[in-house]
Amino acid sequence: MVATLNGEILYLSPTYAGSVHDKTICEQEQLTFTKQNMVMMDLGFMGLHSEKAHLIMPYKRKKNQELCPEQETFNRWVSKVRVKVEHIIAHIKIFRKVKEKYRGRLFAREDRIMAVACALHNLKLKAKWAI
Repeated sequence: MVATLNGEILYLSPTYAGSVHDKTICEQEQLTFTKQNMVMMDLGFMGLHSEKAHLIMPYKRKKNQELCPEQETFNRWVSKVRVKVEHIIAHIKIFRKVKEKYRGRLFAREDRIMAVACALHNLKLKAKWAI
């Protein structure tokens, strides 16, 4: 999922099994950035590169070593920004179909269900800004 800081969902990939790694999904979907953006990512995307976008990831602590205070401060800042995406996911999961395990794998309906839930989230945001 790609979302803006104001909460709008810009891109949603097809659903994958829980065992598929985030970076693998990004590579399979061939997600590219066309303009100069700052993109916040977690450590699941370690090793991903982009010519256009500026990728921001938290620092990872090495074994038996501590992070310096500047790195800890930076990681806190990244977490404060990235928690907004977690809140977006929580808003999408208010729909029971998205929250619970979906057993009807016929016709790839789980992708449509997630797309409708994200569209309703974006619509709710636009209605909130229109008031």
